[in-house]
Amino acid sequence: MQLVVARVGRAHGIKGEVTVEVRTDEPEVRLAPGAVLATDPASTGPLTIETGRVHSGRLLLRFEGVRDRNAAEALRNTLLIADVDPDEQPEDPDEYYDHQLMDLDVVTKDGDEVGRITEISHLPAQDLFVVERPDGTEVMIPFVEEIVIEIDLDEQRAVIDPPPGLIDDRAEIASSRDSTGEEA
Repeated sequence: MQLVVARVGRAHGIKGEVTVEVRTDEPEVRLAPGAVLATDPASTGPLTIETGRVHSGRLLLRFEGVRDRNAAEALRNTLLIADVDPDEQPEDPDEYYDHQLMDLDVVTKDGDEVGRITEISHLPAQDLFVVERPDGTEVMIPFVEEIVIEIDLDEQRAVIDPPPGLIDDRAEIASSRDSTGEEA
């Protein structure tokens, strides 16, 4: 199975290094020197990682055969794709690959059907499940342990304990204002 593990950013310096936007929880494995990655568009690859280093909080990679700024800049926005064994599991038992979570049924802890995971959105603060409801609408569920209380891959389901208002219209509104409407 092929998974997108990074996107090439801009060239860095004049010797062929590029910045990369990491899209994997295991960059030390997927983006290590010697790794051979497929690309999208396919015409730019495959690419073999020659070196990698962190500079000012950004991962910089150099690929074999890319020796100058122009060659590095030509790779901008290329997606880097790794071949992954579909049976491979992350080291941490509380981590999951996106392909393991796709199409899981989502139910509440009370057993009410919510829908099916159709997408995982990776945001800076947290990941979100995009869940298609039976009526065709979508709901976004934060993938945090306070809400997603169980992932059962054998049963192909995610169990959630949503706060009021997340998947229904029973939101609790808290306000510090006087609700009587009296003026002082």
